[in-house]
Amino acid sequence: MKLAIYSQDGKNLGEENFSDEIFSNKKNNTLVYLAIKKYLSAQRQGTHSALTRAEVSGGGKKPWKQKGTGRARAGTIRSPLWRHGGVTFGPKPRDYTIDLPKAAMKKAMKVILSDRAKEGKIIIIDSIKIEKPKTKEMETILKNLKLDGKKTLLVLAPYDKKVALSARNIKTLNLKESANVYDVLNAENIVLTKAAAKKFEEVL
Repeated sequence: MKLAIYSQDGKNLGEENFSDEIFSNKKNNTLVYLAIKKYLSAQRQGTHSALTRAEVSGGGKKPWKQKGTGRARAGTIRSPLWRHGGVTFGPKPRDYTIDLPKAAMKKAMKVILSDRAKEGKIIIIDSIKIEKPKTKEMETILKNLKLDGKKTLLVLAPYDKKVALSARNIKTLNLKESANVYDVLNAENIVLTKAAAKKFEEVL
């Protein structure tokens, strides 16, 4: 698939062929959904926990006798009906991770990249060079690419600390060394350095 290459000044440097296997796949919404679900599930710590009636302290004896007090029957102060009692069916620590083959994850990435490429949402940039780390420098580059104010994912390869420092204060810009399906789906536009695009071809 041919994609246009731009400079950081926004000039079109011509077109270059990129792997059809990466940028020309058919839609597969189910696969992308499963990949996103796997990613988001993996972000959950699963450390939530509530004490059951067997775990709360106290309640060693019956609070009062069964009959004759005029009050409702009670067997323990640890009852879920009582304040400071146990929780019925409360959350317990668990693992939320979902199994999905690596091949399926790679395929989902190819599908979403292909989808974005067909929509014209992928911009290949030759390289990004910034002499001094300044937010203004990165904002100028985004303006040149007509991406200022738009939710943008920038995949930078090789990693450049000056570029990263220039990008970190821009709310609409998400800079990554490598991206996943969620990152791509969560952005309006994707900017790949030429090296990053080639890296996708090697990894996927």
